[in-house]
Amino acid sequence: MDTMTYDYTEPTLSAKGQRMRDILADYIALISHRLPDDVTAKLEELSKIEVDPLQKLVYDTMMENQLLANKLKRPSCQDTGALQFFIKCGAQFPLLGELNQILKDAVYRGTKKAPLRHNAVQTFDEYNTGMNIGDGIPSIFLQVDGNGTDISMYVYMAGGGCTLPGAAKVLMPGEGYEGVVRFVMDRMTSYGINACPPLLVGVGVATSVETAALNSKLALMRRVDSENPNANAAKLEHLLEDGINHIGLGPQGFGGQKSVMGVNVENTARHPSTIGVAVSTGCWSHRRGLINFDADLNYDLPLNKGVELS
Repeated sequence: MDTMTYDYTEPTLSAKGQRMRDILADYIALISHRLPDDVTAKLEELSKIEVDPLQKLVYDTMMENQLLANKLKRPSCQDTGALQFFIKCGAQFPLLGELNQILKDAVYRGTKKAPLRHNAVQTFDEYNTGMNIGDGIPSIFLQVDGNGTDISMYVYMAGGGCTLPGAAKVLMPGEGYEGVVRFVMDRMTSYGINACPPLLVGVGVATSVETAALNSKLALMRRVDSENPNANAAKLEHLLEDGINHIGLGPQGFGGQKSVMGVNVENTARHPSTIGVAVSTGCWSHRRGLINFDADLNYDLPLNKGVELS
């Protein structure tokens, strides 16, 4: 049987497009080994809560892992995930027409630079492209917002053990928001231990499985110390956090006081006859970044203070 190969031709980009691609390739390599500031701070906070020697050893190992990853500039986990981009930009951003090509080529180059594990398998043909890109990978979710010239982009490494095995369901309205809680807790008790806790739990509430699923992913992009601006949704976040902590998963599933870094709920309007709910989990090595560009490609990294890309 002939070995199948993925046909990829590096795109011809404008000079400005090449610059944005190179910045993003550097950033992809960076987030593979450096956790965002909010996650690092939360892990340090949780490590001080645990009293059992085993839990303390797990957190010490996590911290050592991150120190070595940053020192050696190598990915902090063997599963570097499938790259996903959650983007909001103005309609006048000058590289909007090139954006898909820029992102795909940035993943291709960032994979070689980091290096990242090859995680793109062509469905049904069942071969790994060896490039970390493929049909529909990276995943790009774009929202054009207004007529501005800036772009804001979350860059996320969605792992095969944590985020990618999410779950979604449409509830009948009679189940109410109690049904949302039941769904989340059922998911956490049956799967949470497999996702490398302490977890950031993203809960999406919307009108259908696809809108709820996207909301659950957007919830994972929020800071671990953030709170939903809706008072009822914020109350649900705190109740779910308390409930999941009481399961007692602890760091890496060895038991402990805290099972989650936080629970974030993202909600949008729903049809009166449905309540869509979804759960996505980010592992302790929650490798997501945020990069903002203006029209001249000046950038800032809100989740990585003090970092400058080469």
